[in-house]
Amino acid sequence: MFNLLKRKVNKKAQKQIETQINDLQLYLENNYKDLAIEARQEAIILIEGCYERGELDNKSYTKYKSILCEYSKKMENYNHQQFYSSSSH
Repeated sequence: MFNLLKRKVNKKAQKQIETQINDLQLYLENNYKDLAIEARQEAIILIEGCYERGELDNKSYTKYKSILCEYSKKMENYNHQQFYSSSSH
């Protein structure tokens, strides 16, 4: 019974994380930089929280951290200074 309950919670947590990552991808594709930054931060908090509560196993945790690491690399230069400097020319 406990394993069944744990698996159900795990699926719910994974669905929340997948939705957050999909939102992040959508914001990046549409060049909504502020929303992408916010979505990435929310995904990090969600993944860490789910892992701490035991809702993610090590394999899933590592997979999601790797995905976010790739997004972080893509977003390295996302900041307001970039927007202002590009609009001043």
